[in-house]
Amino acid sequence: MRLIDRRTPEGKQKPVDDYETLKAALHRFVIDRIEDDNIIYDDDSKKLEEAIGAYIRQYCRIYEVNISREKFDNLEKELLDEIVGFGPLQVLLDDPDINDILINGPRRIFVERRGVLEQSSMRFLDDRHVLRVIRRMISPLGRRIDESSPIVDGRLADGSRINAIVPPLALDGPCLSIRKFRKDPLTADELLSGGSITKDALSFLSESVAKRRNILISGATGSGKTTLLNILSQYIPATERIVTIEDAAELQLRNSHVVRLETRPENNEGVGQVTAGELVKNALRMRPDRIIVGESRGGEVVDMLQAMNTGHNGSMTTVHANSASDAVTRLEMMVGMSGFKGSSELILKMIGSALDMIVHIGRQSDGHRCVMQICKLTNTANGLQLRELFALDASGNLARNPGEQNVPLLNDVIPGAS
Repeated sequence: MRLIDRRTPEGKQKPVDDYETLKAALHRFVIDRIEDDNIIYDDDSKKLEEAIGAYIRQYCRIYEVNISREKFDNLEKELLDEIVGFGPLQVLLDDPDINDILINGPRRIFVERRGVLEQSSMRFLDDRHVLRVIRRMISPLGRRIDESSPIVDGRLADGSRINAIVPPLALDGPCLSIRKFRKDPLTADELLSGGSITKDALSFLSESVAKRRNILISGATGSGKTTLLNILSQYIPATERIVTIEDAAELQLRNSHVVRLETRPENNEGVGQVTAGELVKNALRMRPDRIIVGESRGGEVVDMLQAMNTGHNGSMTTVHANSASDAVTRLEMMVGMSGFKGSSELILKMIGSALDMIVHIGRQSDGHRCVMQICKLTNTANGLQLRELFALDASGNLARNPGEQNVPLLNDVIPGAS
């Protein structure tokens, strides 16, 4: 028997052959019945699930719809997700193997599993459906998204980071990017077993953290910078006080004495913004032993470098870059754009005095993430030099560099840059 949606005014039956259309019709039917019956479920999903099942059976009787048990269970679960969850995304959010969820309009949903992107079979009904889910996500944050405010950043209750952009800026419909994080942080043993770092390199880094070396972790988006920062933080002695500063709380430090600070965007009236730079300045008054900035991307880099230069040894941060040498160039550019009055040589000298080493992490073509470079920074009479202590060898394995190649950073072309 063909699926039946509803009867026309003439009493004829209108057939529905599309699963998504049936689900949309059921969604409207269930919502109307819940409102008419004034059902109060008080976050009791079991009670709501039973009510949804009853309404689906009622719909099937009224409109003579014949569906299989498997389809009934799927509809019941998806309607529950539509009402109390995040619609088609809920199943993806619940999947522990998925790291990223990328929505490019209602019909194109992509997910990343183990570093590889693939298209999901999940779909939204239309642009309004995507927008409804986005608004449900940002509602607890007190944020809004519409034509007058078409971009929003935030995080879900489980810590997942979200970014949404809608028309007129997004030409093909509302777009949503979700970066998920593991409930249990990745451990050093898992990095070793997965081939992301060698035992020798990990031992070197753990010793560097314990000896209070200032470390910058560089890499592209999704390369694993925050994951590595979490792991290195495990080697900070328990007696030390740590202040973390992030745009969206992602760090999962296991240390007992941690103060977590988060920036705040401006509200709908354009006021109330608190920047990372302001939080770094405030952190200096909080008697920290170390300061960890989740990501340096603007003027706060000056305050971070000054903190590293004024007694807060062992501090760490991350930056987007294509290589260790490119990370230094990015820092130099950000310092210059912050309004700092000083020559390029002075900026590089400040960077060399503040940072002890740069760890560059990357993602290979097969999606595998690994540490690709560990470099030491040194101020010399000829300027700032980057000494490559570990690098990928010809076979693609991270190995100690016997020659520790010196790479001068004041030249226009930086030798050894990847």
